[in-house]
Amino acid sequence: MNTHIRHDLDLLHTSLLTGKLPRNLSWADTVDLIGQIGDVKPHGSDEFVFTVGAQRAFFKHPHTHELGVEEVARLRKFLRDAGPALSPVEATQPCRMVVVIDHHAAHVYQDLNGKVPEAEETVRPYDPFGFHHHLIHKKEAHYKGERVPEEKSFYEEVAKDLLPANEIVLIGHGTGKSSAVDHLVEYLKENHHDISRHVIAIETADLSALTPPEIEAIAKRHMITVV
Repeated sequence: MNTHIRHDLDLLHTSLLTGKLPRNLSWADTVDLIGQIGDVKPHGSDEFVFTVGAQRAFFKHPHTHELGVEEVARLRKFLRDAGPALSPVEATQPCRMVVVIDHHAAHVYQDLNGKVPEAEETVRPYDPFGFHHHLIHKKEAHYKGERVPEEKSFYEEVAKDLLPANEIVLIGHGTGKSSAVDHLVEYLKENHHDISRHVIAIETADLSALTPPEIEAIAKRHMITVV
């Protein structure tokens, strides 16, 4: 990588390789990043050739000026194929996520690999999944009462958060047509097969009384423990 890469682009590159994918990735930032670590050349009216190391791929300028969720995922694969290679520890470290979803909202939690964040100064109980402090996303549904959210954007926002995950546990309330978690499962199968294949468990629970330790207990029953 270019040793003089801008700090913000360096952070973006690291996030694309190993962390949570950015929710809103602009085309301008993408081109700036590839231009600093590789090469960008126009190819036709709206297509560009990205070259990083020995890897070469074609990306189209998006109509909205932001990359769609599938293109962000493809960009991550392109950058990972280009390197630098991850260390053995990083390569085997799973990114684990839990979604707690009902008619009103979706809460997405990410495992922090058992490490307490550097900024966390308060002494708290051991929390390997980070559930006590690290709600990475809460998406409110635009519906009231017991109606399942039907708006595709609701489930698409959840899907964006799940892009980095290779182990996913879904927790919902109820089953069938009235279940938001069942709707999410179907949405992922139909629109994001690469994400849906990482769903390792689906559980039902009384979400009104579900506590962070109970969420963690459900996750531990299904997820690989990293020492």
